[in-house]
Amino acid sequence: MSQDAQVQSTGAAAEYLAFTLGQEEYGIDIQKVSEIRSYETPTRIANAPEFVKGVVNLRGLIVPIVDMRIKFNLGTPNYNQFTVVIILNIGSRVVGMVVDSVSDVTTLEPEQIKAAPEMGSTINTEHIVGLGTLEERMLILVDIDKLMSSEDMGLIESAVA
Repeated sequence: MSQDAQVQSTGAAAEYLAFTLGQEEYGIDIQKVSEIRSYETPTRIANAPEFVKGVVNLRGLIVPIVDMRIKFNLGTPNYNQFTVVIILNIGSRVVGMVVDSVSDVTTLEPEQIKAAPEMGSTINTEHIVGLGTLEERMLILVDIDKLMSSEDMGLIESAVA
């Protein structure tokens, strides 16, 4: 195993769900995904941030729906037959994430994951785990736990009532 591969946390291959936002392809840890659903217009919540489209009733559970296109400032979202909601389990919360489309589940070996370069980016780089490389494809790997529980999202709060 090369020294670069040893830098990776576990040294084991990991599976990522690949999805698109605009022209870019992203990946999130498949273990955080509970299901993928077609997009349905959520019920709007007053005073919610613009990127929180509203909530949906998912088998009796009220789930906030976040539009990642708005969150990452990637232009006006276009909802069509490919638009999907990825239902995520983040800590004790269930959150829906609207993306343009999902493509596949990809297994990445540690040596296929490169550190994200430090530069101005659409996404705050603290939410980027690295870049997964597969032949001609590059996945921007997002730490979805960190992103969804970040303060500016206002979705995952501490258990203090």
